[in-house]
Amino acid sequence: MENIGSNELFKPLDGEESVQEVTEVESYCVNCEDNGITKLLLTKIPFYKEVILSSFSCPHCFYTNNEIQSAGELQSEVIEFNLEVKNLADLSRQVVKSDYAAISIPQLDLEIPSKSQKGEITTVEGILGRVITGLEQDQSVRKLEHPEDYAKIEEFLTKLRSCQQAATPFSMKLRDISGNSFISCRPLCHPGQKDDGLHVSRISRTIDEDHQIGYFPEMQTLGDVNEEEEDAHNSEEIDLQGEVLEFSTNCPECSASCTTKMKLTKIPHFKEVVIMATDCDHCGNRSNEVKSGSGIEPKGTRISLKITGVDDLSRDVLKSDTCSIEIPELELEVGSGLLGGKFTTIEGLLGNIKDQISQQNPLFSGDSADPTMKDKMVLFCEKFEKLISCEDKFTIILDDPAGNCYLQNVYAPDEDPNMKIEKYERTFDQNEELGLNDMNTENDNPEVTAC
Repeated sequence: MENIGSNELFKPLDGEESVQEVTEVESYCVNCEDNGITKLLLTKIPFYKEVILSSFSCPHCFYTNNEIQSAGELQSEVIEFNLEVKNLADLSRQVVKSDYAAISIPQLDLEIPSKSQKGEITTVEGILGRVITGLEQDQSVRKLEHPEDYAKIEEFLTKLRSCQQAATPFSMKLRDISGNSFISCRPLCHPGQKDDGLHVSRISRTIDEDHQIGYFPEMQTLGDVNEEEEDAHNSEEIDLQGEVLEFSTNCPECSASCTTKMKLTKIPHFKEVVIMATDCDHCGNRSNEVKSGSGIEPKGTRISLKITGVDDLSRDVLKSDTCSIEIPELELEVGSGLLGGKFTTIEGLLGNIKDQISQQNPLFSGDSADPTMKDKMVLFCEKFEKLISCEDKFTIILDDPAGNCYLQNVYAPDEDPNMKIEKYERTFDQNEELGLNDMNTENDNPEVTAC
């Protein structure tokens, strides 16, 4: 990587004729067993992800080979999409599928294993079409040599074509252990509207799944333990309440080296939280994230607040990374994975939601966005602006199964007449998403065990 002179490792592609920094490496030719040249280009596709383009050519036998490899960041959790396909609109949903995505359709007994196909941007109809094309490829040969197999595959192809034409409803499950896949909402929905036909869940990876993506946390944990023991002998105990800790990280936007600051602080009338702030001097990107410092609560928390004036927008709010947001007046539902953990104000939170939906969503604002969705986005942003300026009254709802969300009560310690706080029992699916082991609670409740 000697040719890359700047701190920006992945430079974005643009439409102008700019000089791209290419790295050349002498490498082995698998065809003639001599040496050829491999050219590497690290670049970022706008509104998509970072990729590595490689091109090999051999001057001796003229063998060539071109590849594209994903260089995107692996997410911390597995992502699962459960989609109910009932009509043609569902078939036209856009799908971003990574190399690690596994797809299954129970009604057809169809499974597409992880890493059996390259990552791509397609639609639900396109996924079925690729399966049909692959099965049809050798049918003429099977008809002559293996007529029984030919008949069985033709029967299966008939079912596939029926699903592809929306004549037969079916369900599709997409599970990606890297967390980098995505299925868009129904084209007839407006941005942010709750999609009843699509359920998204995030689950902690198992040890085997960590190993599949090349991540070995047990080795890192062992190294951390050794470092902690060494630090305990060589340094004094750190005052977490009074100290601001700093450590080196890479910027999520330009991959340049930057510094993240971390501090443990106490929110009045709530609990301890860890605030982390990252500031990149290279591209100017700034971000902050909040983590709970006291674990998962026994019950989930649901907070609803009626916004009646501009003063309500200045209330402090803590959104944990497991908290979802809902605004009924907009039919808007924001999942827990969109913004991560944040400690800000209601006005700041609304601004972050608007930016994420309107500017950073590739299916609403990028080259792949449908013109109809762009028009809906303009209308949606106009309605959102009225909420931010408090021209219209509305209700904001925070729902956190882990119980770590917080909304400032300006009447504290008295009750807030416009705010309602509810505690509720988590469902089995919510416990699974939080990584809780239900077996630990069985012995505590003999009635449940007996059932």
